[in-house]
Amino acid sequence: MTDHRKLLRSIFDAAVAAAHPDGILDAYLPRAPKGRVVCLAAGKSAAAMAAAAERHYLDAAGLDPARLTGVAATRHGHGVPTRRIEVIEAGHPVPDEASLRGADLSLRLARTATADDLLLVLLSGGGSANWIAPADGVSFAQKQHVNRALLRSGAPIGEVNTVRRHLSRIKGGRLARAGRRAAIVTLAISDVPRDEPAAIASGPTVPDPTTLADARALVAKYNLALDDAVTRALNDPANESCKAGDAAFARARFEIVARPKTSLAATIRIARDAGYEVLDLGADLEGEARDVAADHAKLALQARADGRTLAILSGGELTVTVRGNGRGGPNQEYALSLVSQLKNTPGISALAADTDGADGGAGNASDPAGAVIDAATFAAMRAQKLDPAAYLANNDATAFFAATGDLLLTGPTLTNVNDIRVILVDAV
Repeated sequence: MTDHRKLLRSIFDAAVAAAHPDGILDAYLPRAPKGRVVCLAAGKSAAAMAAAAERHYLDAAGLDPARLTGVAATRHGHGVPTRRIEVIEAGHPVPDEASLRGADLSLRLARTATADDLLLVLLSGGGSANWIAPADGVSFAQKQHVNRALLRSGAPIGEVNTVRRHLSRIKGGRLARAGRRAAIVTLAISDVPRDEPAAIASGPTVPDPTTLADARALVAKYNLALDDAVTRALNDPANESCKAGDAAFARARFEIVARPKTSLAATIRIARDAGYEVLDLGADLEGEARDVAADHAKLALQARADGRTLAILSGGELTVTVRGNGRGGPNQEYALSLVSQLKNTPGISALAADTDGADGGAGNASDPAGAVIDAATFAAMRAQKLDPAAYLANNDATAFFAATGDLLLTGPTLTNVNDIRVILVDAV
């Protein structure tokens, strides 16, 4: 008899392993330059990527430690020991004072890089919040307010980053401009749909295809109430991001080392090996979490009615429009919507989780990665007389799954290739 919870967790773990720096980064690291390796890292995987780079250059390549320097800004709780590269733990999803320090040190180090140096930039999801350098005239508090408003608006991450890039001195190619004398190699773990370089950590070393006008249009679209200083910054031509052809990119190279599609492929192998037919919905799904869940529930219910043994797999990054005052993230809300839609149908189990180990939450290392549902979930719900629709209306998925005992608690995984969602349907 299949242990569905064990299988769901093994599928999730396979997705994480396929994108972990320890197994992937070494093959992409360039040869040591004549001068220094200046390593600047940002995101949830930043410290792990920096440690992997240290092992490569110091141990495998035998680089003189004096020729390696750098700083890695990562989410609180995601730090790992390093030897030469300073690790700064910073806020996510809402930046904090450490985010300012990480960005400031990175910009200063980039400006010291010479023509003989390698500026090695290691990016992963979360870098946008871990590196904060507000545009001139915009205070840190005002930038935080913009960030919170965007996160609560339900805007897709690409739109969120469009606004962020135009209120920054490091994003939108500006880090490359600061370090333009050096050869720049950026290695990125993608956490964005379609792996768009400008969207990963808000594209600090690549041209930005969006404009100030785009950012202003998004502010209007979501009816965001912004401080006057932010409005002025979005109307100031000096805050336009770097475009293709800028001299900052003359010696710059960008490469993705892990992507959602690769992790989704790893989950497909596990599901097939377990005897499931696979319905692959793709690695780039976007949309409101509860709406996507409703669509997926229909697929699962139809498969159940047809007597199929089916695994429905998807990646991407869903969003939540916050209307209540509860706790939870897109994966938990997706799972809670599934509970509401499935109505105790036997033979269906599911997992929805963020590969970084934290789904929404308060920015703590102990935040849940997502949630698991199966027959035990429905039994607990009935025993406690829990109404999933009421919890959903209050955006309070964390409380619901804490009550049923179904929160997925993994701790920091030290990578981030977005969400993994699995629905297992068993034939009668």
